[in-house]
Amino acid sequence: MKNQAFILAIICVTAIHCNRYPLVVPCGDPQYQFNNPRHFHMGFTTWQFGPNYADRIATYDFISKNADLYSEQFDHYIPWQALINNQPLPKDLTDDIASRLSLKPSGKKLLLSISLLNIPRDGLLPDIDGTIPAYTSISDSVIANAYIKYVRFLTDQFHPDYLVIGMEVNEFRIKKPDQWNAYLQLTGTVASQLKQVYPTLKLSSSITLHNWYQPNVTNPDAFIKEMTDYENAQDFVAISFYPFLKGLSTKTDFQKAFDFLHAQAKKPIAFTETGHIAETLSVPSYNLYVSTDVCQQNSYLETLFTNANEHNYEFIVWWTHRDYDALWQTFPDSTKDLGKLWKDTGLVDELGNERPAMKTWRAALVK
Repeated sequence: MKNQAFILAIICVTAIHCNRYPLVVPCGDPQYQFNNPRHFHMGFTTWQFGPNYADRIATYDFISKNADLYSEQFDHYIPWQALINNQPLPKDLTDDIASRLSLKPSGKKLLLSISLLNIPRDGLLPDIDGTIPAYTSISDSVIANAYIKYVRFLTDQFHPDYLVIGMEVNEFRIKKPDQWNAYLQLTGTVASQLKQVYPTLKLSSSITLHNWYQPNVTNPDAFIKEMTDYENAQDFVAISFYPFLKGLSTKTDFQKAFDFLHAQAKKPIAFTETGHIAETLSVPSYNLYVSTDVCQQNSYLETLFTNANEHNYEFIVWWTHRDYDALWQTFPDSTKDLGKLWKDTGLVDELGNERPAMKTWRAALVK
């Protein structure tokens, strides 16, 4: 045994991917089984791993082969000026939509997620030129009417089975508490009008489980109740969850978060985006260092699947199917550190090598 361990250690030192695929410690809980018929849909977002059109095609092709649901996200900009002034939408947007529709996987359920909020979730998502419209309150009619027009346009283009009209909105509640009531008024107006046009379409707004379960606020109990009431008023409880952002790293950690979720949710649960890193993360500018590996990623996925089946989740969307190192290299310096946070959450690494969690994914998919 010692000789075998020594040989494996030597191989590990010389192997390029040793840190990704441990040879000495196999991944997977030997007690883990997924024997029951699967009760939830499984999918990925169409976030592409590289900057080229071929990378987009490869992403949709992967989804076609490895999912029964997919997610289109629109959170890069909102064409405010065109919407407010009744002008043609930017060609960049219409070309993007046409491209996505041309690659639409057949026979898959669709989640359409649209963000009103910017990436930091502390204000409106800007226009393509970086500007935002003038307003007194976020609930001003000029904002509400433009956003309703935008959401209806995208809904009519994609015909989704599920629609998220606000992404990770509890982050806005944390960062801009004085604007929260205005936000509720705005999205209440949007949801009410959408229900009149699409009465059977399932609507929700997503919140981050990591900042619902362990919120960094002065009165966490009141905040938790507020977010609980908010999500239970939706058609489904829409969850965004990245455990590593709160230092959750073991099955016990993961399960505590799920137990919290199940105690709060009264409506069907859906993970609109989730993931866990498979490589150690270091971002000094955020004072962030997270030690992890492919086995920890697989452990999270196993725990997620077990809970999803036992509690009849609607669906699970793993955010990126493959590490996006190639795309990340094209990010401007101002966003590189932010983009690095999720870069290594793929079930496939940046070279196209499948991680252990991909085997777990496929085992559940065939059930």
